Amino acid sequence: AAVVYISSACSSFLNAMEIVEGYMAMGKSKNALVVLSEHNTAYHNEHDHKAGHLWGDGASALLVTKDKPTTPSLTVKEIFTRGAAHVGRGLEGVTLRPLHGGIEMPYGKDVFLNACSYMASATRDIIERNNYTLDDLSYLIPHQANHRITKNVAENLKLSPEKAISNVQYLGNTGCAGAAIGISEHWQEFKNEDKIVVTVFGGGYSYGAMLLVKE
Repeated sequence: AAVVYISSACSSFLNAMEIVEGYMAMGKSKNALVVLSEHNTAYHNEHDHKAGHLWGDGASALLVTKDKPTTPSLTVKEIFTRGAAHVGRGLEGVTLRPLHGGIEMPYGKDVFLNACSYMASATRDIIERNNYTLDDLSYLIPHQANHRITKNVAENLKLSPEKAISNVQYLGNTGCAGAAIGISEHWQEFKNEDKIVVTVFGGGYSYGAMLLVKE
């Protein structure tokens, strides 16, 4: 099996899924295992009073296949990823330097404002491009950066609180694994024809969205 390692911090989930989509579109693969893993506490800085307490460890795995599954599954309708490193503190908003301070987020307000803005706009974009409305959205799973961001994005989109899936309040920021863990935790709640949007915001102010439909 070909193995690809990708690291774009909290956006890695969708970047990995997009790579799988490319392999399948070119006929190079029919199946893929996407493994998301973070060991953030190995790098967090206890003396960082702005963000040192936010980080958590987590992992998740997804089987992606071109074949029609014989069990209930989620169909990927669309994925897109983009970059906004030119905006605000994009190049230095979140950094990982294991030998020089570990994980740091010195410009939390800038990260907060841009994460809220870009995840909301990405959600609107992918919903509208697939001829749905926000009323059709069953669940939103934003990157699990902090609970205030999740609430802000949901309010921006005028979604009811129960539609916004969140686990950061008990797991911490588990980076690229957080949204995938959210899918796993709520798997039994998803009903046939539910529309689910995963939206992320990560390193270098990379961001994107993925539209899933339960079938």
